[in-house]
This record gives sequence, structure tokens and C-alpha cells, in this order.
Amino acid sequence: MNRAAVRDLLPALAQKRILVVGDLILDEFVWGKVSRISPEAPVPVVEVSSESYFPGGAANVARNLRAFAREVFVLGVTGDCQHARLLKSLLAGDGIRTDAIQSDPAYQTIVKTRIIARQQHVVRIDREKPVPLRPEHSAAALRHLEALLPEVDAVIVEDYGKGLLSQNLVDSICDMTYRAGKILAVDPNPKNPLQWRHLSVIKPNRSEAFASAGLPASEPVDPPSEDPQLLAVGRSLMEKWAPENLLVTLGEQGVLLFGKDSVPYHAPTRAREVFDVSGAGDTVIALFTLALSAGIPAHQAAELANHASGVVVGKLGTATVSPEELLASFDS
Repeated sequence: MNRAAVRDLLPALAQKRILVVGDLILDEFVWGKVSRISPEAPVPVVEVSSESYFPGGAANVARNLRAFAREVFVLGVTGDCQHARLLKSLLAGDGIRTDAIQSDPAYQTIVKTRIIARQQHVVRIDREKPVPLRPEHSAAALRHLEALLPEVDAVIVEDYGKGLLSQNLVDSICDMTYRAGKILAVDPNPKNPLQWRHLSVIKPNRSEAFASAGLPASEPVDPPSEDPQLLAVGRSLMEKWAPENLLVTLGEQGVLLFGKDSVPYHAPTRAREVFDVSGAGDTVIALFTLALSAGIPAHQAAELANHASGVVVGKLGTATVSPEELLASFDS
């Protein structure tokens, strides 16, 4: 693909509506500098200069979509607190529909705080208390899904293993989306082993793929399309989940796409520099699914998603890519 081809595809992407279902997270970044070691313990003292907040988890998938799609909806649960209100405000400010987000005072809004000093990641602090979704919230989520399915072209399910997704809820999502004839994309979490069906695409990273296949991890082989262990994992997961497409993200090796009736397709990384891999997988599933919903062939969708990820890892923080940046990445 080249810049002209991608430019011609963008108007089709801009007509699509996508629903994102999953664990919602607020990403906090504390920026500063380190000038000394603490006299109290052998740790750096970070002098804070600023703080910033971004939608994270499934909310970051929605944010990545919004720059390209006509409309984006989010379905999930937050607490009833200042962090939840900030997260919903950030999403609404990006033009993302938050009507299907439920608030529960018993639920702790997940906050991930990253301390960054002179572009170096010092430490991450997680505030979370994963709890199973209450039956009344699960029922409400399905009502929201049923109401939104006629309006959307695809559904993305993002599992961060924080308690939102149970097998019963997943079964209903898979069946309802299939009956509605919509594209269903999943970013799985092997720590929350769920059975999936009727999938258009499922996107684990390399370590998640090996874990989900129940096979021991191995050292990467270059090129990935000739990596016997990785190919065995791909065959195992294609049999296990029976998706139309299996897209494995491989970090500095790019992505490897498995299809039902095709040989594995490798798209090498397009990143020029890597500053922060936070949210890169979110970008991949967002752009790949959006492209599929526009009727773009899977191998071209993989190239688009891979280029978008290459832009995002060159930025600090929970970043997104713009259409202009995506086009520019094809210049090189």
C-alpha cells in the first residue's frame, strides 16, 4: 500500500460507527525530573512539573477510533467518583458516546498512574479492585448492546481482566452480534480464559498467544512467518477460537496475520523510534477492525493497523494517531 491508496480508503473509514465494550481505565501521567536520590531510601526523587490524564484500556481503543470513524460508542462500568467523572468527561470531549457507561458506587474506577522523569518511565501505580459485574449491570449492558447494534458496523471487545467480562456475558455478546450480522473483534486476556465464537478477528500479542494456546514461550525467529513455534501457536488458536482472522502483534517484529484460507501474512514494524509501547495494541485492534468494517481486505487492514501502531509507539503517553500521521507514515 502507498499514501495514495490509503488516502482513498479514509473516506470509507469515516462513515463507520463502532461500539467498544470492555474494561475502562483512567491513565494518569505525572511528568517531572530526577535531580537527586532520596536520603530516606535508595530511590529517585521526582520533582513534578505537570500531570495529564487520558482514557485508557477499552476507552483508549475508542479514542483511537474517533480520529477516523464517524461515531464511536463505549460500553462499560466505572465507579461513581471524581476519576469516573473525569474519564467520561475526557471521552465526551473527544466526541465519544458515553450513554452506555454505567456508574456503580461499589465499583472502584481503575486508575493507572505512570511517573515519567525526563522521558524515562520510573514507576507505575495501579489503583484497582477487580470485582465481578453485578447481575443487574450485566443485564443493563445487554440492553445497551441490543439498542446499539442496529446503529453500529462493528463491535470491539477489549478484555483487560478487570472483572467486566464473564462467560455468560461474552456468550450473549457473541450471539447477539452474530445474529445482527456485525463484525466482532476481540482483544483477549489469557488470565481471564473465555470461550469465544463468531469472531471476525481476535488479537493477542505474542506472549498472550502462547499462553492462550497453552504452549511454552520461545525466542522469536526472524522472519516470524518462518518461526515454527509461533506458527504452531497460530494453528492451535485458529482451531481453538475458529476466527476468520487471528492477528498476533509482535512488538519490534510487527504483526502476523493468520486467516482461514490463506498463508500467514507478516507486516514488519513501521516504527522509526520506540518511546512508549503503552496502548499500541489498542491502536492495532481499533484500526484493523475499522478497516474490516469498511470492506478492506484483511492483509491491507493489517498494514494500516501496523503503520498506525508504528506512529503511536514513537510518542510518550497513551497516544493516538491522526489520519495525517497515518498518511505520512506511508511516505517512508
